[in-house]
Amino acid sequence: MDAPVVLVHCLLTLLFVAVFLHGLARGVGSPRTGFGVRMDRLLAAAMAVSMAAMPWIDVRAGPAAVAGGVFAVGAVWFLLPVGRREAGRRAAMTHRLPHATGMAAMAWMLRAPHTGTGPAHAHLGPAAHSTGPGALGTGVPLGGSVITLSLASCLLTYALWSLTRPMPSLRSAVSAARRAAAATPSRHVGEGAMALGTAVMLVLPH
Repeated sequence: MDAPVVLVHCLLTLLFVAVFLHGLARGVGSPRTGFGVRMDRLLAAAMAVSMAAMPWIDVRAGPAAVAGGVFAVGAVWFLLPVGRREAGRRAAMTHRLPHATGMAAMAWMLRAPHTGTGPAHAHLGPAAHSTGPGALGTGVPLGGSVITLSLASCLLTYALWSLTRPMPSLRSAVSAARRAAAATPSRHVGEGAMALGTAVMLVLPH
């Protein structure tokens, strides 16, 4: 890999490790949680660790398929209305949809031919040798490029929204949700950073 790509991968690894440690600190700070919350945090931690390691390990086809299946199940889990009251179900699902998208992106990276040529995708063979997400006709089919760019666009949109949510508003009137986000910015920053890193991993060689 080129030096700039290695640098980006190092920065992404640091980002995912920071997200994992932040999630671990949140879990330690609030140990009395229900099954649903514990499962959410377990899946998020597994994804952060996997994303941190992905650029540096040689994932073979068999383990990659198993891991991809686990993250696909995780994406379905985030869409299930488990343990949620009917009154707040729509709001909860709206919040959980980006997490499901992140899980789906992880599953997609583990099972689909990627645009990169790094060791994490060495098992993909010649099909992985492409020059970008839109490099059609060089091993990346049109459908794969569309899915990759769609997932990356959704994650990038959520990342920008989440990272800017706790910022002070230029307007005098601020909604209650905005004030709550500004009071506890760490969750929004952590989720936004995770989504941003996942979007970058989707479109960069790794």
